[in-house]
Amino acid sequence: MAAAASTPFNLTSSKSLSSSFLSPNLKTLKSSDLTFPISHSPFSLTIKSSGTSSESADRRSRVDILSESLPYIQKFRGKTIVVKYGGAAMKIPELKASVVSDLVLLSCVGLRPVLVHGGGPEINNWLQQLNIEPAFHEGLRITDAKTMEIVSMVLVGKVNKDLVTLINKSGGTAVGFSGMDGRLFMARPTPNSAQLGFVGEVAKVDPTTLQPLVDNGRIPVVASVAADESGQSYNINADTVAGELAAALGAEKLILLTDVAGILEDKDDPSSLVREIDIKGVKKMIDEKKVAGGMIPKVKCCVRSIAQGVRTASIIDGRVEHCLLHEIMSEQGIGTMITG
Repeated sequence: MAAAASTPFNLTSSKSLSSSFLSPNLKTLKSSDLTFPISHSPFSLTIKSSGTSSESADRRSRVDILSESLPYIQKFRGKTIVVKYGGAAMKIPELKASVVSDLVLLSCVGLRPVLVHGGGPEINNWLQQLNIEPAFHEGLRITDAKTMEIVSMVLVGKVNKDLVTLINKSGGTAVGFSGMDGRLFMARPTPNSAQLGFVGEVAKVDPTTLQPLVDNGRIPVVASVAADESGQSYNINADTVAGELAAALGAEKLILLTDVAGILEDKDDPSSLVREIDIKGVKKMIDEKKVAGGMIPKVKCCVRSIAQGVRTASIIDGRVEHCLLHEIMSEQGIGTMITG
């Protein structure tokens, strides 16, 4: 007669079973099955771990993380943190959601975050829909009168309000701004305006309108456009806007979200991340061509903000989920911190 097929016998562990029956090794198992054949029997015994110990370990882990964050909450509570938002963190929904949730959490525990944004990809998308070909000169967008109109429409009317809505939906209280609102920024044309058109620099910052919002736990969301004395609008680099605003607000920290890990000792070796460096060290790296290309204006923005009183500036990888919490709530941080 053919042997009967082995039929599993399931025994799901209960609290009493896990404490009196399972060995210490089995108690720590996650929700997985152990199958034992029973000698001379068509049956096998399958024990399913309830996962209780694993859940307890997860709870302890979460408590430990919260406990370890306490010194950083105490250190930064009441301090202004200016975040420049762009790159992959602006394009990938999961990364955007993590940045928004980080900002709301930081605000809830007493920090005072301010978000500054650009919106290059969104601008390009709308220009193409209107059959206007995006053009650049030395990495900066050539902005004629028609393009400037689109830039203002997209940054102030769409990107800014989308971010405000997301933050409010997540439990924060965000308020949208541009450089024109409350004369927050006064712009001036760049020295090479003949090639670039209406691309500007920050001539002056007046945070009078913004400061009460920051002091009352609101999250300002600032679009990087401003006007000059005559009312002409200008497109301004968002890194520059963030650095100048951080200085004007007396911020504790400036954070630039990028699509790189930070400053690398060897640009071809991602593992050569420089965790912390002072202004003198940064200038030396620029002289030695270790900092080059698009990283130079970001580094110079950080150096300028520190020279104006910002305590530290960090260039971090916005491609990492919850990068803001990693940078602010941990000893090592996640990118490169520049100090004065």
